[in-house]
Amino acid sequence: MRSLRLVAAACVLFAAQPLFAQGFTEYRSMEDRFGVAVPATPPTIEKIKWKSEYESIFPGTVYKWQAGANRYTVTVIDYSDSEAIYTANHHSEDFQGTAYWQIDILGSIAYAATQYRQKPGVKVTYDAFHYINLITGHELQITNPDESRSFVALYLHENRLYIFDATVAKGQPPPLIFNQTMEFLDADGKSVRYRTYYYNRLPERKLGAGRAGAGGDGGVGTTPVGAPPATRPN
Repeated sequence: MRSLRLVAAACVLFAAQPLFAQGFTEYRSMEDRFGVAVPATPPTIEKIKWKSEYESIFPGTVYKWQAGANRYTVTVIDYSDSEAIYTANHHSEDFQGTAYWQIDILGSIAYAATQYRQKPGVKVTYDAFHYINLITGHELQITNPDESRSFVALYLHENRLYIFDATVAKGQPPPLIFNQTMEFLDADGKSVRYRTYYYNRLPERKLGAGRAGAGGDGGVGTTPVGAPPATRPN
């Protein structure tokens, strides 16, 4: 494992030098607060509706790039209005509690990862916890039926679910430039970095306390470097 990490690190250092010469450029979205190196062509941007684990429908955006047979996508799903969206749906008596709109957010990475694992004919070759700039998430590597390979990274940051997916054709090298340049942006467009591992903080409840089992004050998060510490009401 150590040797693989050293090889990966060496590849990243090598790849970082000729980034633009290889036809890649930095893409940043201030609307969805992310950045990543992608093929130097304008993305195809599509607005979507994402059906969650508890069958709420959330707004999302898919950014797509194509480079020959290789595909690069960033999907961003906005879970920030989960309480109102979930409450507006009709649910059985067993699924009326506040906990379920919160679980929809907290379980969004696991749910999205399951959608990849359950695709017909795929073989998952890597499936583990991951983080970038101390923002926690999950990483999958998948061999598809046509022998292309998908490298998928999923993160939940400020109640947005991010799905980075690079799929390379059979025999093509891993998409290191794409994988190693993902970042999340603050309101000023600066890369977000944390003092310790970041876990998403749930939005505050607005429609009442709901049933027991809803959880406490809305989740756990950490403070970015340079920002004042978070405060909680008494």
